[in-house]
Amino acid sequence: MEILVDYTVSSGNKVGSGKVREIFEADPEHLLIVTTDRISAFDVVLPDPIPLKGHVLNQLSLFWFEKASSIIANHVVSSDINDYPAPFRGDQRLKGRSILVKKARPLPVECIVRGYISGSGWKEYKKQGSISGIKLPGNLIESQKLREPIFSPSTKAEHGKHDENISFEKAAGLMGRDLIEKVRRISIEIYTMAATHALNRGIIIADTKFEFGLIDDELIIIDEAITPDSSRFWPKDGYKPGTGQPSFDKQFVRDYLETLTWDKQAPGPRLTDEIIHETSKKYQAAYRVLTEQELIID
Repeated sequence: MEILVDYTVSSGNKVGSGKVREIFEADPEHLLIVTTDRISAFDVVLPDPIPLKGHVLNQLSLFWFEKASSIIANHVVSSDINDYPAPFRGDQRLKGRSILVKKARPLPVECIVRGYISGSGWKEYKKQGSISGIKLPGNLIESQKLREPIFSPSTKAEHGKHDENISFEKAAGLMGRDLIEKVRRISIEIYTMAATHALNRGIIIADTKFEFGLIDDELIIIDEAITPDSSRFWPKDGYKPGTGQPSFDKQFVRDYLETLTWDKQAPGPRLTDEIIHETSKKYQAAYRVLTEQELIID
């Protein structure tokens, strides 16, 4: 099993490089997305990768794309390396951690659904009594379940900056009211489906983030879906509102970093062997519990 921090290929046209993913133009209509084992926290890519993280993110996204396919189409064409065009076809480094996708025009906002109050939503609520302009009851406590899931869009931050929660009205101004209303409805529907599935398997999905795009004016879901990087996963057993919760996601790494003297600017600090090992175990556990399948590695 190879730990992948970066992926390069001769004659491959890289069109984007994110905190975790490398994006290549496969042909005029398709992209190849490669999910590495890099991990970021507080918008900084850390120097130590997490073994098998890329496999978990890629394969868990495929699982949720399939389960949500009755709600909305997605951008996936294939995850079989033998289906890829040259120069990617058959590259074993890509097995289990890559997908060939249709090109789409991404929407200008990230779409967050919150079923529980935590993270930046909790911080905003403590200051303003609301999240993304949505007024909430005045007696909520940290990690409490909301009466119903709420949709809280955010900006897509430029490199080195943080995403910012915005109101529904501001999102409507960026992309049109009819489209954002459709996105809100679909986001909540996918979250509700996934949260029910996960709860039946002992995992609470506290919140999650979706990205959508357009192909010839058809709305589709893109990027990743309901992974430990884009969501908060809490064990159902032991859930106790009023404080932060143990997690299956990268909040475990964030919590560790908060114990260090670090200004949350690059370069990020090194992770201990124990933190790397435990984080990998948490990612793999989330995958196995949610999908009841084993990771495809070799």
